Amino acid sequence: MTGVDRRFRSLVVAHAVSAYGTYLNLIALSLFSYEVTGTALGVGAVMAVRLLSGVAAGLAAGAVTARVARRTVMVATDLAQTLAMVVLALGARDISLGVLCGAVLVLGAGNTLFNVALRSAVPVMVGQEGRARANGVLVTARSVATVLGFASAAPVIALGGFGVAFAVNGASFAVSAAAVLVLRPRTDSGTAEEAPGATDEAPGATSRPPAPTAARDAADCERGDVEAGCDRGDVEAVRGGWLRGGGGGLPRLGGRLRRPGGRLRRPGRWLPAGDGRPRRPGGWLSGRVAGLAGPLLGLIALRGLDALASASHNVALPLAATAARPSEPALFMTWFWSAWAVGSILAHQVLKRRSHGTTWGERAFAAGTCAMSLCFVAAFTGPPVPALMAAALAAGFADGWTEIVYTSRLQAAPDRQRDRLFGLSATAEQSGFALGTIAAASALETLPALAVVGAFHGAAVCGAIALLLTVRTHHARTSTERSPTGADKGEDTHGTSTGAVRLPGS
Repeated sequence: MTGVDRRFRSLVVAHAVSAYGTYLNLIALSLFSYEVTGTALGVGAVMAVRLLSGVAAGLAAGAVTARVARRTVMVATDLAQTLAMVVLALGARDISLGVLCGAVLVLGAGNTLFNVALRSAVPVMVGQEGRARANGVLVTARSVATVLGFASAAPVIALGGFGVAFAVNGASFAVSAAAVLVLRPRTDSGTAEEAPGATDEAPGATSRPPAPTAARDAADCERGDVEAGCDRGDVEAVRGGWLRGGGGGLPRLGGRLRRPGGRLRRPGRWLPAGDGRPRRPGGWLSGRVAGLAGPLLGLIALRGLDALASASHNVALPLAATAARPSEPALFMTWFWSAWAVGSILAHQVLKRRSHGTTWGERAFAAGTCAMSLCFVAAFTGPPVPALMAAALAAGFADGWTEIVYTSRLQAAPDRQRDRLFGLSATAEQSGFALGTIAAASALETLPALAVVGAFHGAAVCGAIALLLTVRTHHARTSTERSPTGADKGEDTHGTSTGAVRLPGS
């Protein structure tokens, strides 16, 4: 595990370099878009292309990672983004709007696909017990990269122009791709992708072919094994039939599927695909949400609502900075985001000591979302600088908390279901942020910043309360359905205890 840890930490460092370039480029690309288009509407159109490409990539992410190894996706997207930045760097002095939009499209889709592959691969790289700590390391790296990227954007552009800024971002993507190629992290379970030394098999030993993924996931969830990444909702989803079908690798008897432990299940109407995983005929969207428990879908929906609320304070912060320090608004924003980053790092330190290999669930995420929204609203009430920094730090702590909790919860799902979950999550986040940016910018034309930020974050608080009620209703219904069979004692149909290993807060 030590070797895997070293590889993962090295990968995080390379990813932080890439994130630094991305945040630097957010400012550079916005200013460059205004220079190319000459209008605020043009800047908004370029931003819309980037966000919409991310939404489309999120919808397609599950299908892509089902057919291509996650490590390959990470390398390919990094290289594609490197090429896009090279094109922008070389054409910074004279570039057409079409080329700019093409490069932005690659950046939006590439960033989404890379993040889906990376987040889905974390439990494979570090193990289920280490995922909360690993997510904390990623959040810490992202927080530091955010501050450094925003803070250095103005000096880099002033010294070298947009071409240098784009070149720096392109180099950061190249560093990330090179790290993945050199470190060769194991990103897919049960494949031949393991890095040398990541297994205990003797040299020359013949590897046993892995069981089909759907069969493995079904068996794991039937056991209710938390180490396999299942909570009670996941077990009920499997028992409800979302993994039914004839191609999942489960042994047959008389045309019927045999479940682990000898129980029989009739084959449903879901059909196997070429990779042995079941596919539901019919609805394109229903195939992406089928089998997901209500609280899990509520979690993703709240994430999208949280992104919508976050867009409001991102849009309103420059206005607040100009009002608070008319001569130095950039310095004000640097202080604010620096305090936020410190809070995110503190959240990782706290969760690292409290999690002990487990993860937190929907309730913890909802509580963190409420706290984060309230802190961001407090920051726009016009407090003195010390109080403002305290509010930003608290908001950063809650932001880091929710990021770690949310990512760890989705990573608790079975291996190949994670790609679908993170793809849906990316779509919800990108859509929410895009809608929030447009709506908040329009509202700020007539309303004060506090009113806009309060309304948007108030919606996030209402969504968190709704999630808490959904979780409570879901678990009450599950307990009622299981109680006549004695399952209220924490045992499933095969005698495996599940009550003792229920995820805290889920």
